[in-house]
Amino acid sequence: MAPKPWGEWSTALSHLALGVVSLHAAVSTAQASRGAAAGFLLQALAAATMLAPGLGTDEDCLAGAWVATVIGLPLLAFDFHWVNGDRSSANLLLGGGMVLAVAGDHLSAEGRSVAGQAVVLVVAVTILIVAVFTTNTYGMWGGAMLGAAGLLSRVEEDRLLLLPKEDVCRGALAVGSWAYHRALHTQRLQWE
Repeated sequence: MAPKPWGEWSTALSHLALGVVSLHAAVSTAQASRGAAAGFLLQALAAATMLAPGLGTDEDCLAGAWVATVIGLPLLAFDFHWVNGDRSSANLLLGGGMVLAVAGDHLSAEGRSVAGQAVVLVVAVTILIVAVFTTNTYGMWGGAMLGAAGLLSRVEEDRLLLLPKEDVCRGALAVGSWAYHRALHTQRLQWE
C-alpha cells in the first residue's frame, strides 16, 4: 500500500478539523441558540460527507457544501443580529440564504461560486460589525477569519502556504467557527 501524498492528508485533516470544530460548536450552543447550532451542524455534516468515502457522490458533497454555505452561515449570523435587537437584518440574511439555496439549481457553477463567496463575505462583515459595536473580541476574530476564507477562495493560485488553497480556506473557516462559538457564548453572557 503506497502512502498518501501530503495533499490528500492535508485535505482530510482540513475537513476533519472543520467537522470536529463545527460539531463541538453545534453541541455546545444547542441549548442557547438552536439556529446557530443548526448552522454549525450543517457545516459539520458537509465536512463529514467529504470525508466519508462512498457516502455520497461528488455532486451530493458539493450540494452539501452549498447548503452549509448559503443556509448554515446565515444561521450563525442570525443569532448575532437577533440577540442585539436587529431582527430585520437577521431575517434578511436568513431569507436571502433560503432563496439562494432554492435557486442554486438554476445557477451555473460559476454563479454558485460567486453567490457562495458573497454569502461568506456578507455574513463575515455583518458579524464583524455587530462584534465591533458590542466589543466582542471573539466575534471580531471570527468575522476576520471567515472574511479571510472568503477572500482567499478568490485567489487565482492553486496553493497557499504550501497547501492546496481549499485546505487553507477550510482551516480559516474552522478557526472562524471556533471563534464564533466563543463569541456566541460571550454574547449570551453579556445579555444575561
